[in-house]
Amino acid sequence: MKLTIYRADAFTDKLFSGNPAAICPLESWLSDETMHNIAMENNLSTTAFYIKTGNEYYIRWFTPAVELELNGNATLAAAHILMKHEGHTDKEIKFNSKSGLLTVKNLGDFYTLNFPADEYELVKTPAELSIALNMRPNECYKGKADYMLVYNNEDDILKLKPNFRAMSLVESRGVIVTAPGNKTDFVSRFFAPQNGVNEDSVTGSAHITLTPYWAKKLGKKELTAMQVSKRTGFLKCTDLGDRVEISGQAVTYLKGEISIN
Repeated sequence: MKLTIYRADAFTDKLFSGNPAAICPLESWLSDETMHNIAMENNLSTTAFYIKTGNEYYIRWFTPAVELELNGNATLAAAHILMKHEGHTDKEIKFNSKSGLLTVKNLGDFYTLNFPADEYELVKTPAELSIALNMRPNECYKGKADYMLVYNNEDDILKLKPNFRAMSLVESRGVIVTAPGNKTDFVSRFFAPQNGVNEDSVTGSAHITLTPYWAKKLGKKELTAMQVSKRTGFLKCTDLGDRVEISGQAVTYLKGEISIN
């Protein structure tokens, strides 16, 4: 069996930055084991698979270690591939997923994801995180999937050198660290050693927690954001109450073919 595969960099307007994702269009589902093996072979933070169902698409996301409930960069990349290479002519795409209906609109050079907003609460910083980050946050929150730690400034975020072995003991999908930005409203980094990704380059889904927090903190609905990983990525975010809009650009890196026995 031969399958088409794409790779695109999401949340960036130039190659070799943002967050790379692999996209595999399917006519019918492969076994979970096969999709997991493809994700491991790709060795990227996320590989997305989708099938067309009527006028919509069903999308699934795999890291090299696990299947995800929600993912932003690969959803944006999949929309980019569908619109630029796979003949989708509408300006909006509807994806069904394990997290319900997700939409992506093409607005000029940007793709805008519409995701459910997270629910989070102030908690005590877990001991494992204090050890893993070796820098006490101002606040610690727990969302449905991730911990979010708030620091004073962008320099604090850049200086963090996590102990990933200690962090992998924390029961969560991942850990968001964030602070006010120097050139954007806020910055962040995202760590997920629990799911086989020590540091993700640009994590769209983390912004379902970041956006409502910073919207309330800064008293504004529309925000700019930068994920200050080595590759970096730029995002525009809008707080809609129970939903969040996350906008970014994407660039195609390759189209190829994989062979599955």
